[in-house]
Amino acid sequence: MGGDDAGEGMLARAMRVLHCFSDDRPALTAAELGRRTGLATSTLHRLLAQLTDFGLLARGPGRTYTIGSRLWELGELSPLSLRLRETALPHMSRLYEATGENVHLAVLDAPTPETATALFVGRVTGQDSIPTLSRMGGRQPLHTTGVGKALLSTRQDDWLDRYFAVPLERETTHSITSESGLRADLARARSRGYATTREEMTLGNISVAAPLAHVDGLPPVAIGIVVHLERADERRLGPLVVQSAKDIAAALRAA
Repeated sequence: MGGDDAGEGMLARAMRVLHCFSDDRPALTAAELGRRTGLATSTLHRLLAQLTDFGLLARGPGRTYTIGSRLWELGELSPLSLRLRETALPHMSRLYEATGENVHLAVLDAPTPETATALFVGRVTGQDSIPTLSRMGGRQPLHTTGVGKALLSTRQDDWLDRYFAVPLERETTHSITSESGLRADLARARSRGYATTREEMTLGNISVAAPLAHVDGLPPVAIGIVVHLERADERRLGPLVVQSAKDIAAALRAA
């Protein structure tokens, strides 16, 4: 962002500040926020004071700022939390109990197909589950994650044409980055009802995921599990994940 913020509205400036926070940098100093936003020092300090007063930011250790509790509270009012996650949690817990593996719930976040990602909105894990990169509120690529592929399998050809216009990044040596390879993988996912990844996001891990049928008022949704390669049984896990997707969709429609 450039330093000239003349004519920019207060909300736009506030979003410039909030967008500076990330998984890697959840706490930032005013100086770091100034460099990242390019806002004038006086404007930035005034804005930080207001955001803190409203609870959208909070003061952290070492003169840092973090995301505030009021922003988290407002986020919990989203249908992704109140409707989707709360309805899905009992079914996710049952899937965890049946498998003992990480269970993820994700939605398609797609302002445009070119910028689409998998947004993780729910997670159930346990002591014996393998470590994963995902977290609630985090994003992962569509083409290297099980839930991401499941979401891609619901898209029409014209949408996918735009998605493939952007080169796919390789996360591991096993990532599928060619359009032809991924389209073939998506065709297999549609035919069997679930998608898989094999060490495509994290070495040693396999993911099995299924999309939910369309639910009015919600973006496309997928549920998946992540399993270590050595104990993955796709023939057993696939039907369990598909049934969970069906159960969650039915519960959402009945709610």
